[in-house]
Amino acid sequence: MEGIKHYLTDMDGVLVHGPALLPGAAEFVQRLQTREIPFLILTNNSQYTPRDLQVRLHYLGLDVPPEAIFTSALATAQFLHAQRPGGRAYVIGESGLTTALHDIGYVLTDQEPEYVVLAETTSYSFDPLPGPSASLRLAHVLLPPIPM
Repeated sequence: MEGIKHYLTDMDGVLVHGPALLPGAAEFVQRLQTREIPFLILTNNSQYTPRDLQVRLHYLGLDVPPEAIFTSALATAQFLHAQRPGGRAYVIGESGLTTALHDIGYVLTDQEPEYVVLAETTSYSFDPLPGPSASLRLAHVLLPPIPM
């Protein structure tokens, strides 16, 4: 850890595996916190908000602030904001993604969206798709990473 000023670590498969912390994960994060080394826990899971994940990690025995968790939903929101601040998107995804988009000022709509964002959801169905409307055909399609 000597000489390293910041840490980036993946959550799934590095700190957590399924419903359990991996051996040494809590000690590693505690060492970072004790030494006041900034860190960021990354996940390609867009389903949950950082707060949701913070609570999950807490129940597993790892206490980190939500600001130390960065999701693919947040990355997607930052990307869309950089492309078109205050835009409109049609979104198929869970609350982690919709919350991140609302937080940056995006309007979620099926009426003339500028982007269509498809992400992992608990149930896939073509029912929520409004059909091949002209507004959706002209929108950009964005696919955040989906965890394997």
